[in-house]
Amino acid sequence: MGHSYPFVVLGIGLAKVLGLILALRVHAFVALIASAMLVSLLAPGPIEEKIKRVAEAFGSTAGSIGVVIALAAIVGNCLMHSGGADRIVRSFLRVLGEKRAATALCASGFVLAIPVFFDTVFYLLVPLARSLWLRTRKNYVLYVTAIGAGGAITHTLVPPTPGPLFMAERLGIDMGVMIVVGTAIGLPMAVAGLATCRLMNRLMDLPMRPLGGQPDPEPLQDHELPPLWLALLPVLLPVALISANTLTGLWAGAGDSAWLGPVLRVAAVLGNANLALLISAVIAMGTVMAKRGLKLRQLAALTEDALSSAGVIILITAAGGAFGAMLREAGIKDAVQAVFPGGQLPPFLTLLAAFAVAAVLKTAQGSSTVAIMTTASMFAAMGATSGSLGYHVVYLATTIACGSLVGSWMNDSGFWIFAKMGGLTETESLRTWTPLLIVLAVTGLGASLLGAWLVPLV
Repeated sequence: MGHSYPFVVLGIGLAKVLGLILALRVHAFVALIASAMLVSLLAPGPIEEKIKRVAEAFGSTAGSIGVVIALAAIVGNCLMHSGGADRIVRSFLRVLGEKRAATALCASGFVLAIPVFFDTVFYLLVPLARSLWLRTRKNYVLYVTAIGAGGAITHTLVPPTPGPLFMAERLGIDMGVMIVVGTAIGLPMAVAGLATCRLMNRLMDLPMRPLGGQPDPEPLQDHELPPLWLALLPVLLPVALISANTLTGLWAGAGDSAWLGPVLRVAAVLGNANLALLISAVIAMGTVMAKRGLKLRQLAALTEDALSSAGVIILITAAGGAFGAMLREAGIKDAVQAVFPGGQLPPFLTLLAAFAVAAVLKTAQGSSTVAIMTTASMFAAMGATSGSLGYHVVYLATTIACGSLVGSWMNDSGFWIFAKMGGLTETESLRTWTPLLIVLAVTGLGASLLGAWLVPLV
């Protein structure tokens, strides 16, 4: 089969997903898993393995995200019902004022997504947006898109998240340079993203919708809310534990000592996202019991409601992961690499080509991290260095990261996290989330090109 065949399979898979979800209104899980099976049947491989590998890919994705999503859903539900989320919202509104609430949410996502995966950040912060809407009764689209924008930027640009960390290693970029330049490129992206969020909010003034079939609680009186430190604890504790694990891991690379080994082992256990979120969930459940006077049976019902909502999201995101995996089985990565064979491109054309390759890979298989790693490996193999480019190779890395934001749709778990936890339909998400990430990507591309030209760092 030629290099064009994987693109034909890609087109068939995309058309089936879009047709089932948008035209026939089939549930997203059924549409994605059916499309994954069709793509797998069209992809190379032994016929007896083609359906089996869909289930294996589904299980692999569910295994990596399931526990975190379920526990984070419990944390979010408890934050809402205990009044913890409302306490946090009222506190930063008191400091910043209502007009700057979206900026505060975007900044929160921007900072938290540096050590924590985007999915977890959105799960932890979206209750704040929902509580803020309950308080103000307006700007819900602005609040949820602002959270998503801030989280998406640093998740793809700033180590120690896996994508930028991999690029720094593969392209030979100093970690400090990657962090500083990635943050610098991310700042104009955040400004452009917030402006886009405000525009979308004016064009699509949507109300907040109940999640899991249950209405959100009415706002409580100020004296009924937990103290700020207790409200923040379920949000900040997992961030601190996961960050400590990351930092000790980086520290270990700088040297060794007699006491560092035990510290690393403890940090690796407590900083595992699954355990960190479990500890957070226990604290959140204890808080809602204490503040609302719930009995164990009532707490179980509250937890079950959260898990029911989380279960649907886990099914959809795992099906999206299976669909992306089957596109990889069809040879999309090799086909894209064939379009840009080895050889040195002109310096600034290299940035545009890297952006395009990452965008195609992201659109095809749904994962920004996979798109980043594949594109960075390809251009590293092509010999891209600061000396050959005429500007620091860190700008190539930021361009790849920005390209990996383009094309977020039904095969991207982030798309479904935004849609389902945000309470938006698939069509509403395609009209908000997908173009928002394109604005972020194009802004980041422009900032990277400008930086390579004006501040080449070589």
